[in-house]
Amino acid sequence: MRCAEAPAGHPAAAPASTGPDRPRVTLVDGRSGSGKTTWATARAAAEGATLLSLDEVYPGWDGLEAAEAHVLEHVLRPLAAGRPARYRRWDWTAEQPADWVEVDVRRPLIIEGCGALSAAARALAHRGVWVELDDVRRRERALARDGEAFRPHWERWAAQEEQHAALHAPRAWADEVVDGAVLG
Repeated sequence: MRCAEAPAGHPAAAPASTGPDRPRVTLVDGRSGSGKTTWATARAAAEGATLLSLDEVYPGWDGLEAAEAHVLEHVLRPLAAGRPARYRRWDWTAEQPADWVEVDVRRPLIIEGCGALSAAARALAHRGVWVELDDVRRRERALARDGEAFRPHWERWAAQEEQHAALHAPRAWADEVVDGAVLG
């Protein structure tokens, strides 16, 4: 299903170019438990794409906006300029930055996670996807998936998702809205 109307200046009308140093980039956003990872994993397998999950990048439970900024600076802007790109993983156990991962520019790239889609990010990508699901089912899925590790952080994370939505209107930048109910 396509968004009815994108905001003025929506870059979907003029997608970013591709080339030997510029892979096709898809951004997949949505709230926790909506089905982003399920959808993105299936697409990556079907397209032979590299999958970058923002779960690898968030610098802890308060890092949604920091991960968005990190991906813009280290992945999307370098790729748009035809330069090598990389991102730094976050070690959730040690609660500190981990190793840097190089992005393979020879393969399409799918970036998924809450915070993936904003006007700045969409301007540097070829496609934006929003995965949507009602709050009750999202919470059930997220807690079933992550259990007690996520439960004490649910409200804290949801507040960051709300802030991201208020600041960046990610759904408005999507070229496609996917119904998360059909994903699982």
